[in-house]
Amino acid sequence: MIEITQAKPEDAPGAQQVFYQTWLSTYPNEEFGVTVEDVKDRFQDRITENGVAKMAKKIAEPRLNTLFLVAKDGEKIIGVCRALKNEEKNQLTAIYVLPDYQGKGVGQTLWQEVKKFFNPNKKITVEVVTYNQKAISFYQKLGFVDSSRRFVDEHFKMKSGAVLPEMEMVIGDK
Repeated sequence: MIEITQAKPEDAPGAQQVFYQTWLSTYPNEEFGVTVEDVKDRFQDRITENGVAKMAKKIAEPRLNTLFLVAKDGEKIIGVCRALKNEEKNQLTAIYVLPDYQGKGVGQTLWQEVKKFFNPNKKITVEVVTYNQKAISFYQKLGFVDSSRRFVDEHFKMKSGAVLPEMEMVIGDK
């Protein structure tokens, strides 16, 4: 049975692996010049002992109006979800599920839990890589629609110079 809980510092190694494994299986893209090496480079510091310790510290000292959930199958972390509430909107910043668990309701279960955190009087946004059709379809099933906003965030610039092209999806127009 899948269990959803608020992340604890000891969840950091498993959470980092979920981010890393899903990035490896999702973002390399020849058309946009994103390579497997780019993803490995991006995570080389995050999956080390020091990188995991940094994440554990962030989990132990969460910022106000943030939520970090993990999905577990037994003791194994198989999914993560991050969210942020701010003055203008609710922001779903991440739902990542290990490739072997995708399509099995884990993302839906994380979504049902994170919705309880959001302010119901404000819209919910999520930013998605434009070529990640699997994620776009997932968010559409949840009720998100394309806001038509397209952008690149230099934070997602890869070692090769490639940048992940992003789009915004939204629920609600509050």
